[in-house]
Amino acid sequence: MSPQPTLDTGTAVRPPDNLTMAAALNAAIRDAMVDDPSIVLFGEDVGPLGGVFRVTDGLYAEFGETRVSDSPLAEAGIVGTAIGMAMYGLRPVVEMQFDAFSYPAFQQIVSHVAKMRNRTRGKIPLPIVIRIPYAGDIGGVEHHSDSSEAYWTATPGLTVVSPSNPADAYSMLREAIASDDPVIFMEPKSRYWSKAELALPVQTEPLNRAVVLREGTDVTLIAYGPTVKTALATAVQAVAEGLSIEVIDLRSLSPFDDETVGASVRKTGRAAVVHEAAQFGGYGAEVAARLTERNFFYLAAPILRITGFDIPYPSPKLEEYFLPTPDRILSALSTWEWS
Repeated sequence: MSPQPTLDTGTAVRPPDNLTMAAALNAAIRDAMVDDPSIVLFGEDVGPLGGVFRVTDGLYAEFGETRVSDSPLAEAGIVGTAIGMAMYGLRPVVEMQFDAFSYPAFQQIVSHVAKMRNRTRGKIPLPIVIRIPYAGDIGGVEHHSDSSEAYWTATPGLTVVSPSNPADAYSMLREAIASDDPVIFMEPKSRYWSKAELALPVQTEPLNRAVVLREGTDVTLIAYGPTVKTALATAVQAVAEGLSIEVIDLRSLSPFDDETVGASVRKTGRAAVVHEAAQFGGYGAEVAARLTERNFFYLAAPILRITGFDIPYPSPKLEEYFLPTPDRILSALSTWEWS
């Protein structure tokens, strides 16, 4: 990828550093809070502890309890409070701690966060960022490894995004916080410790754009969040089998970047979607249907989905069999008839 321009803010450019995704997210929140005093941060254990994954480490000490605060263990209350704050001019950034912990806040998000701007004919925007650490591959038990993106993408009024690397984590979170619309910001837990050399602040592609991470000619492999690394590994492994795989990182799940993804599918004529969530009713079904409707006469084969199985997330000892792997992806691609 070509070098990216820095964000046009008052934040000074720092020397390059080898940063984890967690550290990049931390820097994004900090820089946004320095630039805009209306931004507040709260959630379970985000204060002195610095969050379960230490994404908010040091922010309480720097900004104090009026801008960084721990909440009760009540997710509906967290989001309900954020709605009120946003209505009165603040820009709350809240954390759900774990994916499945967000479900008690479902009614607040779907009925109010997603609908308020439309309900008030644009008079009351809700500039809220709801951070949700999600997905598996961390040895976590149930309620700690869900991929709940399909719930949020099925809700009009929400922007739903997921970074796959530290640079995008910083840039996308800065954009999400600056947005006047609510953003569900899904952070892949298994990638918190992935590293990249970054000079912050960094700006990558716009929040609603997908990115072609690897060029290919035979098939388009579509991934996001935790499965981008898997897709790239599959493309490398496929070379030995004489297969050229183009890898797309969706980044934005809703809205969907039809332009970038469609152009790739029309070029290769074949596509497959990879995600950790169960297949039935999963996000990949919408991607496959959307691409088929718009690109049917360019397709040489049905669009495939390589996903988690249609079961609740398994115990840590079994998750390696549940998660998509390069071998599973290549095995699925081999089911096509290749002329």
